[in-house]
Amino acid sequence: MKPDYSHLSSSQPIGIFDSGVGGLTVAKEIKRLMPHENFIYFGDTAHLPYGEKSREAIIGFSLKITQFLLENNCKAIVIACNTATANALQEVKELVGNQALVFDVINPVAEKVAFEIHQNVGVIATKATVNSGLYRKSIRKLNKYIQVDELATPLLVPAIEEGFVNHPITHAIIYNYLSDKKLKDIETLILGCTHYPLLIEEIKKYYGTRVRVIDSPKIVASYVRDILSKNDLLNTQHEEGNTDFYLSDITKNFEKISKKFFGNKISLELKKL
Repeated sequence: MKPDYSHLSSSQPIGIFDSGVGGLTVAKEIKRLMPHENFIYFGDTAHLPYGEKSREAIIGFSLKITQFLLENNCKAIVIACNTATANALQEVKELVGNQALVFDVINPVAEKVAFEIHQNVGVIATKATVNSGLYRKSIRKLNKYIQVDELATPLLVPAIEEGFVNHPITHAIIYNYLSDKKLKDIETLILGCTHYPLLIEEIKKYYGTRVRVIDSPKIVASYVRDILSKNDLLNTQHEEGNTDFYLSDITKNFEKISKKFFGNKISLELKKL
């Protein structure tokens, strides 16, 4: 039986969370597609990177953040973190019940990729996401003829969180990872971490035109909009929505990227888990 969301109001905010700046790539696309929505973003910067944490720890962090977003009356919760999705999606759904809609960043991408024309798909992601095998399982469940090769790329998130975007350090890391034999025959590459779109131009430069790089945040944002629309939960206000940012640790890099994406007027509030 499908959950009943008739008690929810379209004016309630959308909650989005990630371990750090990565989820901002998803939040930016959601904001672009749904400018009238109100948002609450939680970045768990005190505990990043999630990809190096145990499954139990990831579940614990995810549930605490989810509870915070529920307490702030969110009508939808977007797990804008591949690692949290791969390790804690079911636990988050159980906690939420029908209090809000729950979205993740893996299944919408897997559904789109599974029905496109290609035979070999590569995924780069954190260790925890790769260890879960969720991308491979999700894609091959829908299309068993697609070969999916996943590669753990653990140095990318710390490099991004330290501000090394479009930098010789990230150039070297990207070249080292993408030249791995696991990705030798791929036609399509999924960036299996919401941090990685911040490096999408560098990754595209490595491949040129021979490999298509999937822009996951756009796929996820379109999916969120479609499901909210089907449930009559799109905000009908005419003015631009508010965006509130909460961090478990305020970092200079988060401040820099969030202001680049959302403008200098935003404020960041410290919220310890």
